[in-house]
Amino acid sequence: MNPERAETIAIQALGWLATNDDLFPVFLGSTGASADDLRAQAADPGFLGSVLDFLTMDDAWVVAFCDAAGLPYDTPLRARHVIAGEAGMHWT
Repeated sequence: MNPERAETIAIQALGWLATNDDLFPVFLGSTGASADDLRAQAADPGFLGSVLDFLTMDDAWVVAFCDAAGLPYDTPLRARHVIAGEAGMHWT
């Protein structure tokens, strides 16, 4: 997976979150972002990484997103690793 594909997946995840009436307020509350902030930060890889961090906190969320997007279940985490690069790798 290349960085562009990883960012596309993160943007898809953000769009999926935005349409989820139950989960979207939880996401906004956990990030402290407003809907306007999301539009401004949607091109920032660091923010996109945080979207994937949030999504991958719960297997049910990953399954629901991947089912809706037609993606394998490991895709969000693989995309997160690509966005994080080596700085995001923890071996402990």
